[in-house]
Amino acid sequence: MVFQRTLTFKSPGRGTTNITPDIQELVAESGVSTGTCHVFVQHTSASLMLCENADPDVRHDLETFMQHLVPDGDPMFRHQDEGPDDMSAHIRTVLTNPDLTVPISGAQCDLGIWQGIYLWEHRTHQQRRRIIVTIIGE
Repeated sequence: MVFQRTLTFKSPGRGTTNITPDIQELVAESGVSTGTCHVFVQHTSASLMLCENADPDVRHDLETFMQHLVPDGDPMFRHQDEGPDDMSAHIRTVLTNPDLTVPISGAQCDLGIWQGIYLWEHRTHQQRRRIIVTIIGE
């Protein structure tokens, strides 16, 4: 069986949004009890991550690290058509993941106790993000 839906999220700007409950809801709706769930963000300046869901400092520290690694407005970037966070957001996406695949067991994503699925927004301003969720299994 194959089940596919598109979700839309409004990100508040740079940072992470926990989308685990939305993904788990789709897995339940799909009727698949064993299989895989593929999650794909349709944008070049946002990504997905499987990350610790207990301590928000982990996601804060990841963002701090990324700001150090790929600063906004670096003069070496030629592409800044949409502002100083434009090229840095594209680089952050290339360095991270536009998609994730997680196993489904017992009709839910079989995540570890401390794992959550997050949309990681790399632009500084609010955005609307489309995510395609494809569930395959039985």
